[in-house]
Amino acid sequence: MTGNAILDSALVLGGVGLFFGFLIALANKKLQVWEDPRIDDVEELLPGTNCGACGSPGCRAFAEAVVSGSNKPSDCTVMGQEDVDDVANYLGVDAGEATKRVARLLCAGGKAEAARNSDYAGFDTCKAAAAVAGGPKACAWGCLGLADCEDACLLDAIYMNNNALPVVIPELCTACNDCVVTCPKDIFVLMPISQKLIVQCKNLLNGDAAEDLCSVACNTCTKCVADAEPGVIEIIDELAVINYEKNSLTDPKAISRCPTGAIVWVEGQQFEESKFELEKKVV
Repeated sequence: MTGNAILDSALVLGGVGLFFGFLIALANKKLQVWEDPRIDDVEELLPGTNCGACGSPGCRAFAEAVVSGSNKPSDCTVMGQEDVDDVANYLGVDAGEATKRVARLLCAGGKAEAARNSDYAGFDTCKAAAAVAGGPKACAWGCLGLADCEDACLLDAIYMNNNALPVVIPELCTACNDCVVTCPKDIFVLMPISQKLIVQCKNLLNGDAAEDLCSVACNTCTKCVADAEPGVIEIIDELAVINYEKNSLTDPKAISRCPTGAIVWVEGQQFEESKFELEKKVV
């Protein structure tokens, strides 16, 4: 009896297992979602940084978008042209043309230019410093210089210079937005690299009041407005603002008479400095 009971139990359990196994197999066959095998191949060709600069949450999602045709291979700002062409050739699609964007810092007031209200001795982060009365800088809009952006940049495209200001290396920047998100002062923006005329100031005080806080603050003298092509620059809320819809009209002459250097043309020394830093990283 006992032996038969054990055998019967085993048969029942085995039967139940086979039954549910059949149902699972049937459900798997009916509910299975087919996935294009090219997605795996395209993902292998991508850099694997998962930076999100392309607008997708990761390289896998971007691979799916490229295979489906909703994105072009060139929408990946990390890949070089050769890698973009490899993806395009594999799929037999147009590589597309992407406008390279980079992060720009809208502040030039480092420790040598900006006055301080106090000394900060708390946690060594911009976020923590900003939580204490806005930070130790007299200019409430200025960079705090504690390198949150450098730490957040996974591609080493930002480094802190000797003036306690972050410098973006355009060749390494993928416009992933991490520095924009992490900066408590909201002074990083993503811009097309073709936009070379930049106001490196967000101080909304007027004239001497702005310069008292930072020697490179925009003092709304309006000389840049007069020197630029009509409509390129206007003064809004005590700050020079560039109309990038007229980017083709911008040129270096707009910065020629700026008394503080708040408005810059992003080439020359800044570009050479980042190029030098890039070469150091490569070596």
